[in-house]
Amino acid sequence: MAPVIRVLIADDHPLMRKGLRMSIEEDAMLEVVGEASDGEMALSLVEELHPNVALLDIEMPKLDGLKVAREIFKRGLKTEVIFLTFHASRDLFQDAIDLGGKGYILKDSAVQEIVAGIHAVASGKPYLSSAITMDMLHKPVAAAQKTSALDGVHLTASERRILRLISTGKTSKEIGDELSIHYRTVENHRTNICRKLELDGEGANALLRFALQNKTAL
Repeated sequence: MAPVIRVLIADDHPLMRKGLRMSIEEDAMLEVVGEASDGEMALSLVEELHPNVALLDIEMPKLDGLKVAREIFKRGLKTEVIFLTFHASRDLFQDAIDLGGKGYILKDSAVQEIVAGIHAVASGKPYLSSAITMDMLHKPVAAAQKTSALDGVHLTASERRILRLISTGKTSKEIGDELSIHYRTVENHRTNICRKLELDGEGANALLRFALQNKTAL
């Protein structure tokens, strides 16, 4: 039996925390181990409780969710992060994901999506609100230049296949299993793809973001 996923909820709105807790606790494999109403409390509880997943409201008093996440990753804490926000801003989304957070969920749909998001992120997969995904697919504003760059870059058939699988949110291990190759081979392909697309130095999730933005061109 898989271990229970331990979750911390950090949001300055009590009703939001209550709604999230109720949704989470309907799943027997999830456990809410703590709640925080501001960023300083959230960071303290992450250090104390070591949850598997922290739900961080981007706009919190004392420390906002982005600053909390930055400290979590800086301190090497083994907690995955899902950002919660009312904003579907592309720039804010990119800032959040570039920090290293694996999830980004809009509060309007959080109660419906939070359980799936926690399970995905806890297993190493990214999770984006459906509204964010649709926005990125239908309004590829920043991706327009990258799309033309994609057309001008030689990606092998294997690299394009892997890039398509990355756009579906699959991990390197899952891609390796599907293609019957070692996951380290997938990692090597990812490195080569990033180099060809000049994505080096643009953050841990730059390739995922690029794959999502250019999904229709793959």
